Amino acid sequence: MNKFIFDVDGTLTPSRREMDKEFVQFFFDFCTLNDVYLVTGSDKDKTVEQIGNVIYNLCRRVYNCSGNDVWESGKNIYNNDWVLPEDCTGFLQNKLNESRFPLRTGLHFEHRPGMVNFSIVGRNATIGERKLYVKHDEAINERNTIAKLFNGKFPTILAQPGGETGIDIYPKGFDKSQIIKDFNDSDNLYFFGDRMDVDGNDYTLAEAVKLKNGKSYQVNDWTDTWNHLKEFI
Repeated sequence: MNKFIFDVDGTLTPSRREMDKEFVQFFFDFCTLNDVYLVTGSDKDKTVEQIGNVIYNLCRRVYNCSGNDVWESGKNIYNNDWVLPEDCTGFLQNKLNESRFPLRTGLHFEHRPGMVNFSIVGRNATIGERKLYVKHDEAINERNTIAKLFNGKFPTILAQPGGETGIDIYPKGFDKSQIIKDFNDSDNLYFFGDRMDVDGNDYTLAEAVKLKNGKSYQVNDWTDTWNHLKEFI
């Protein structure tokens, strides 16, 4: 059986923005004809803001917070209560203080089920402020540098850049790859994500899908995803 797994931010939607209205119509039909699963670092509320309740509930299962908060048919079937240790918080706070990026918008630590999203610019940033940080990050590779330093200091916890401005942090084994246990070897898996590079938060799941002889599609944006899906019609 064909089963389709999608990241959300940067894969089905522009980063932190709503799904394109024409793509919504196409994806609605796709979801009614196929088994569709979502896996995203965002929480449920933010995911619904981006894709809407209709698409959210059409999916067979939604793995929010990288699979640490799982929803099916409107019911929460799993929730991980892990909390980031204080020494990890202190390390990240130091990196926040040391960053040369001048803008701070607040909510630099967003605690979600089973994970934390850390952001130098802050989760309260506007789209314009986020773009400024993206330019800064592309120039000096700040998020990858922080994540690698974190991973070297805290070997039982994993930090990976996620989305455009954040770093997703969770215990090792509780990243997006954890969802693979819910799929059978007989399933034909297709995974779509925009951060399958070795430092990205789609990488571990992409590798897990390959081990099950599935196929992973590295996409540039939602239009790229749409073009790929037309091959399955």
